[in-house]
Amino acid sequence: MKLVEALEALEQNLSAQSPVLNVQLACGFTPLHLVTFLNAHLRTEFPEHRIEIATGLFGDLAGNLERAAGEDADALAAVIEWQDLDPRLGFRALGGWAPRHLVDISRNVREQAMRLVESLESTSRTRTVAVALPTLPLPPVAFTPGWQASAFESGIRGAVVQLGSRLAGLAGIRLVSEQRLDRASAPSARLDIRSDLSAGFPYSLGHADALAGLLARLIRNLSPKKGLITDLDDTLWMGILGDVGVENIAWDLDRHAHRHGLYQQMLASLAESGVLIAVASKNDPALVEEAFQRTGIMLPRERIFPVEVHWDAKSESVSRILRAWNIAADSVVFVDDSPLDLAEVKAAHPGIECLLFPRDDDKAAYRLLEDLRDLFGKQALSEEDSIRLDSIRAAHVASDAVSGDGSTSERFLQGVEGKLTLNFDKNSGDPRALELVNKTNQFNLNGKRHTETSWKRYLSDPQAFLAIASYEDRFGPLGKIAVIAGRRDGGRIAVDHWVMSCRAFSRRIEHGCLLRLFEKFSADEAAFDFALTPRNGPLQTFFAGLLGTTPEKPFSIRREHAIEKSPPVYLEIRESAHD
Repeated sequence: MKLVEALEALEQNLSAQSPVLNVQLACGFTPLHLVTFLNAHLRTEFPEHRIEIATGLFGDLAGNLERAAGEDADALAAVIEWQDLDPRLGFRALGGWAPRHLVDISRNVREQAMRLVESLESTSRTRTVAVALPTLPLPPVAFTPGWQASAFESGIRGAVVQLGSRLAGLAGIRLVSEQRLDRASAPSARLDIRSDLSAGFPYSLGHADALAGLLARLIRNLSPKKGLITDLDDTLWMGILGDVGVENIAWDLDRHAHRHGLYQQMLASLAESGVLIAVASKNDPALVEEAFQRTGIMLPRERIFPVEVHWDAKSESVSRILRAWNIAADSVVFVDDSPLDLAEVKAAHPGIECLLFPRDDDKAAYRLLEDLRDLFGKQALSEEDSIRLDSIRAAHVASDAVSGDGSTSERFLQGVEGKLTLNFDKNSGDPRALELVNKTNQFNLNGKRHTETSWKRYLSDPQAFLAIASYEDRFGPLGKIAVIAGRRDGGRIAVDHWVMSCRAFSRRIEHGCLLRLFEKFSADEAAFDFALTPRNGPLQTFFAGLLGTTPEKPFSIRREHAIEKSPPVYLEIRESAHD
């Protein structure tokens, strides 16, 4: 983005009623053009928001961070440079670069790094924090020649590496990727020494733009995709299975097919991270099963579900896979080596992300691997990630018990041995709760979303409650599948959020949650902040069963009425011992 483009973006006015995103920019230099670029990139990431950015005092990053912890904002962007760790590592302070100063500088760098960790950790408890570690070149401080890494330089760079390691381990903090920044902004073109000396702004315009773009992306934190559907021939492996036979398909260096092996390796990694992997291939089913038994294949057959192998159109296979997963097309990536098949799937499922597998371009294949990491990347792995595929399979088996009218047989429910566990600890910091609130659509009370900051504020209300429901039965665990959040008011509860994963449908878990909610809070009435959305049909059906009609706006229900209208709940319901 050019500076003039950033300035033009700032002139685009939004309605006064638009939500405001308050961001604090903490740095030790004059922010100047960095503010402009950050504002412009945030407007791109948050097009419906008005962006307001507050900055701190010049030359006092540590103080700015400590003051920021007590202020009200949605996010913090912290930019650390060498002079913030010791002023002598900048160009505007004359503190001495003599060899006798190096030990003191090293000690000061380590002490300041620990001070920054404490401030950033405190701030991350209440808002999203995006951090950039030093991006500028070190000044020529050491006595060794510039082409030789000195012990002094290696030592302070090591202190920054330790700082980054500490920060990356904190749940509310996200670090700018040094590798990604290097690609967008060449290290040799970052420092503008004239601007630094004259205005206190050390960055070239290109570097300010690149850094601001990555900070904005960290603050935005897009939800990862959930599933990947892959072709087989000339995609998962090199060769057409029906033409060359099982023994002659390849994914190794010897046969110049290693890009396929790396792709398999990436898919295996994604599967272990909780990403759903499926196959859509025009092929012979028996040959495909035989191919997956080949020694050395990187993607195990048991990591794939479902496998759609036949001669039908790829778009039909994708439709069946989406139904089996019960997720929307906009949460899925489809990879194929055929532009025609990609176009056909895209036409049938406009929301799906279609990526071409490059058969003869190793450089493009590497870019594909990076794109997949970006699309499926997440902040941390959870228990749900490890059991997602098994729970999808279990839900698929359970769905066989659902009759044509959508009901579930009483005999099946009685024999499923379902166990529902509710955790009412709102201070646990469990990221799964916010993930469900922001990603679930079909069983969602009103479609309202939260940022990390607004969610923390919501739960900080003394009257607020949070219930996270986990479920398992004889088919296996589904993990944490439902979230209910609201407020207590005497004998009445107000439910502001209620979401449940589609994997938990048809087990009467929603009835069990509602009845336990009344019991937990000794409530006589529950009010629901309900709103019709285009996709929350299952929740509408649930409420219609209790009320006799589908609600169209917020409503209340009495405890005795809920008990009377609820069907039998064949669940062992308990509360977590960690409450």
